[in-house]
Amino acid sequence: MSEPPGAAVSVTEAPPQPDAPSKPLAAQRVLPLRRPGRWIATAVVLVLTAQFVHGLVTNPFYQWDRFGYWFLRPTVLDGLVITLEVTAYSAVLGLLGGILLALARLSKSPVLRAVSWTYVWALRSIPLIVLLLFLYNFSALYKTLSVGVPFGPAFFSFDESRLATDMVIAVIGLSLNEAAYAAEVVRGGILSVDQGQHEAASALGLPRGYQFRKIVLPQALRSITPNYVNQLIGLIKSTSLVFYVSLLDLFGTVQSMGSTYPGDIVPLLLVATVWYLILTSAVSVVQFYVERYYARGATRSLPPTPLQKLRAGLTDLRARIRREAAV
Repeated sequence: MSEPPGAAVSVTEAPPQPDAPSKPLAAQRVLPLRRPGRWIATAVVLVLTAQFVHGLVTNPFYQWDRFGYWFLRPTVLDGLVITLEVTAYSAVLGLLGGILLALARLSKSPVLRAVSWTYVWALRSIPLIVLLLFLYNFSALYKTLSVGVPFGPAFFSFDESRLATDMVIAVIGLSLNEAAYAAEVVRGGILSVDQGQHEAASALGLPRGYQFRKIVLPQALRSITPNYVNQLIGLIKSTSLVFYVSLLDLFGTVQSMGSTYPGDIVPLLLVATVWYLILTSAVSVVQFYVERYYARGATRSLPPTPLQKLRAGLTDLRARIRREAAV
């Protein structure tokens, strides 16, 4: 029978049912996700690596006994010292020149911007070997160099051929070439600093030089360091070209010894290769710690050092062994 209009309808709620007793959860072992593709790729890489190492060790063509004989010979070490000297001088002068060129490129003077852009464009376009050979024959174009009033009398002059030794030519050539690339690295690092940092420093009334040294440059170095270290590694390998200006660096010494002992050319090339690997590896280690130093304040936690990674790996390994033993 239907209820009359306007009558209240009472709804009787069913009494709550008692909760059913829950069953105890059974302990289940969590299995890692299987990735067969990763295991297959790892196995293929390990097999190829083992074959490469086996061929490298057992192939008599490499003459590892002669490699051991030449590796620490005084003549090779003398060439290595020259490589280090040329690299050090060129890296410092190239970086200083790159900073000046980058500041000129960012200045408000149209003349400085034009000169800086032209220099970078020209030096990046000319092959390094051409630049070195041009400087090596520079004395044929200019017998003497003088400093004085333009189109007027000279205050003093000097013989270019006496000052331009093989070491000087190599350092100048590499420095000029390195400065062009370093300028773009430094300019990119400066531009990577947030514009608000420049505005805040200007609002505080700080001098421009102080702003650059204390505010802009430390932040820009986080971007400059990895890029310039790549340039530095390239510079180490570029020193092999100074052999063409009669400077016997590491590669030049190896070439000279290979001509004298043609039967040892392969072990001598391996000697040069290993030394270049050692030098670039040392630079990479320095790069890691410099980047870690300038990462302070920019990241929540600093990247772990290799020793810290090793300790963490050993701790995880011991914990895994204890868990497996407990099961």
